[in-house]
Amino acid sequence: MIRELNGWHVLAIFGSAFAVIIGVNLTLAFQAVATFPGLETRNSYVVSQAFEADRAAQEALGWDVRAEVGGGLLALYVDDAVGPVVPHVTAATLGRATHVGADITPVFRHDGARFVADIPALAPGNWNLRLEAVAPDGTRFRQRIVLRVPS
Repeated sequence: MIRELNGWHVLAIFGSAFAVIIGVNLTLAFQAVATFPGLETRNSYVVSQAFEADRAAQEALGWDVRAEVGGGLLALYVDDAVGPVVPHVTAATLGRATHVGADITPVFRHDGARFVADIPALAPGNWNLRLEAVAPDGTRFRQRIVLRVPS
């Protein structure tokens, strides 16, 4: 037996489709807002006033900064044109770019050629090391280093 498709049926089909679409959009929006870490800085205008001077000072250091993960260690290399540099690491956070739920605060120690920190095994994917340090001459250094953990 074939039922007749009337206006109420079409209205119910369209209403159901839009309800699903709106429900999914609201779910994704609430998840995005709930997991986003929030502000990078409290007052972006004040930070922007010193941005160019800070960037120029950091570039004048001539540092090449890179990080590697493996064997339960996070290795941080800070080099300049002469060789390894040993700045004072004031803050470091290893985490995902999209949420703070898996953030780790590594405790670095210098082994003579690099900084190392013991860390738990990381899930595959992209990780960010947000580093703050002070150069021997007192210049503040801040950088986000992207790490790729293979699967």
